[in-house]
Amino acid sequence: MTAYASRWLACDTARPGARIRLVCFPHAGASASFFRSWSQSLTELEVHGVQYPGRANRLDEEPPHDLVQLSADIADALEPLADLPLAFFGHSLGAPVALETARALQHRGIYIEHLFASGSCDAPLPTGSVLDENPDHILEDLVRMGGTDAEMAADPIFQEVVMPYLIADNRMFHSYNMAPEPLLRCPVTTIVGDQDDDADRRPWSTLSTVPIQEVGVPGNHMYLIADPPFSLLRETLSAPRPGSG
Repeated sequence: MTAYASRWLACDTARPGARIRLVCFPHAGASASFFRSWSQSLTELEVHGVQYPGRANRLDEEPPHDLVQLSADIADALEPLADLPLAFFGHSLGAPVALETARALQHRGIYIEHLFASGSCDAPLPTGSVLDENPDHILEDLVRMGGTDAEMAADPIFQEVVMPYLIADNRMFHSYNMAPEPLLRCPVTTIVGDQDDDADRRPWSTLSTVPIQEVGVPGNHMYLIADPPFSLLRETLSAPRPGSG
């Protein structure tokens, strides 16, 4: 992996013999470490977590403010890793980042195997959403959605470190205007908790030339903390591709 790629990607266990590299895109306020343990369960895959600027080992960098540019930068990091097929898993904010990264790679002639849009459902884009940067409201939402417990959210050190890039992520997401094209040329699977009232809404069925699959799972927006969708990922990515013989 190049120095540039290693700044953007975290991989606990290199598996050059794997058939697919699974690239995981975190939700708002999260870092690549959210997916650190996934390689222990998905032993047939090489798992990479995307490290957005402004957090963890990139805390001294400015958080991203343009989602499309962020995705182009991630595509730069992934291009050298395309010697193996790539599959994307993006949760919440990570779903549109995965979409735009797949589009950027596709423009370069690199087509991913599958895109899993977690915490995102196939629905028209919402209209009239208002960006709320009140720290108290953001912390309340974090606790309500299950991503952070109340004690951690109340910790002043946690607030001092995390709030700047969490606010920046939310600002970037609200300023993102998704273009209807180019269409993806890969399958898309959406994964949504049955108690998720905060799912990203995106017209996935119009964004790919391949029909999408919609999967419901038990839980809220952060269902994957308690029950990561390992079986779904494993079964989907091990299934023969249409036309592959």
